[in-house]
Amino acid sequence: MSPAPANSRRRRSGPVVGTKTFVLDTNVLLHDPACIHRFAEHHVCIPVDVLSELDRFKNEMTERGSNAREVHRALMKIFTAKDASVTEGVPTSGGGSIRLAVYDPEDARKYASVQGFERIFHDLEKADHRILACTLWLREQVSPPVILVSKDLNMQLKARAVGIECEDYLHDKVEPREVANFDIARIEVTQHELQRFASSGRLTLPEQRIAGMVINDYALLSAGEKATMPAKLGANAEFVRLHHTPESIKVGQGRAIKPMNLGQACLLDALLDPEISLVTCYGQAGTGKTLLAVAAGLQQVFGRTYHGLTVSRPIVAMGQTVGFLPGSLQEKMRPWLQPVYDALDLLMRPVEGNQQGPARKKNRFLPDPQQVQAPAAPYDHLIQQGIIEVEALCYIRGRSIPDRFFVLDEAQQLTPLEAKTIVTRMSRGSKLVLVGDPAQIDNPYVDSRSNGLVYTRQRMRGQAFAAHVPLVKGERSALAEAAARLL
Repeated sequence: MSPAPANSRRRRSGPVVGTKTFVLDTNVLLHDPACIHRFAEHHVCIPVDVLSELDRFKNEMTERGSNAREVHRALMKIFTAKDASVTEGVPTSGGGSIRLAVYDPEDARKYASVQGFERIFHDLEKADHRILACTLWLREQVSPPVILVSKDLNMQLKARAVGIECEDYLHDKVEPREVANFDIARIEVTQHELQRFASSGRLTLPEQRIAGMVINDYALLSAGEKATMPAKLGANAEFVRLHHTPESIKVGQGRAIKPMNLGQACLLDALLDPEISLVTCYGQAGTGKTLLAVAAGLQQVFGRTYHGLTVSRPIVAMGQTVGFLPGSLQEKMRPWLQPVYDALDLLMRPVEGNQQGPARKKNRFLPDPQQVQAPAAPYDHLIQQGIIEVEALCYIRGRSIPDRFFVLDEAQQLTPLEAKTIVTRMSRGSKLVLVGDPAQIDNPYVDSRSNGLVYTRQRMRGQAFAAHVPLVKGERSALAEAAARLL
């Protein structure tokens, strides 16, 4: 099908000065199905090859499959309206339009830009190459600028190589400063102000001295290098003392866990504060974010604050399944959740007395390994009773989770929509803790500024029920901290 005459397209794209034509790649629609409504007065073109790619995912019982189906439904709603034209375009509420672009190779080859593209990328069997060729073709048809929107870095590089203007999808990206600094704010105060805070537990400072801070932000009040006190910004822009940070946390006969630095003390305060139902935490490997979250959750479960503890991690991306691993769901999830089991074992296994030297042999001959049963883990009975729950995120859609302490490790692997799915599962009486490192991402659909962890933190910032704590100092070992910084 040939496109509409050039003059009619120019009239459609040219009435508003500064309007642009955006060509959407498949990964943008899978990332945010609502993106087609987010371009205001600009024009949106979707190549039909993008629909073919979406068709590959529509039957998946995953977040990606759900997004593909949602895109199909949204487009059907738009193009089945009265007098709607799929290829001419349908006006949007913002003053722009949305249409499908049907690439015609025979018509396109009369343009030098398309001829040059085919000499470089002659394999038009690849959907990416056909989308790039379609963008070049559209650039010859409509008023400039024509911009390809893609989250695929390789696609962006190819586009720039052939002179196509290209952008990332920026709607759900946080500002660079949001992920550039993990330090807790340091507020300079006078000796008198610090003494007043130490005696009363409260301190109000002028607005200009706490610019950029919101409720439940943590800070270090400093009246010199050695005169410091941690504080939290409460209601009415008043700093308050940390009331919920214990000297240590101990679960049953397990090991006592102590906050080792300022960041860990602030994180424990947020984790144990009953008024805070959402905690986000950034921290590199070895800073203790997962261990402290699990420890705080277990202590409050044993203290009857919550009915149970749910812990999970994304399987790289939440939408992927675990069917290729053998065994039950719990056995399938075990390799991905081993760090969580390690934390549970450390916190709950009874501490044995110190023994000097190696253990003595009690038997001359070693027992048959097949006759030796592995000792039960100290948390097994709690898992069997449902008090501790290991949850696969790919099955969380549709659930309602009341009265539980929910820890989601490696939350930086989530897309913003996946993070929304999890946050909206929390019912009354539950607490959600999202921890992760925005610098360590394996999910190809997100980056350090567009993942679900930073997106949730940025959108929930300033809510009375939300708190955020960054962790900088590693406590696993000197070796691990040096590796996180230098390697």
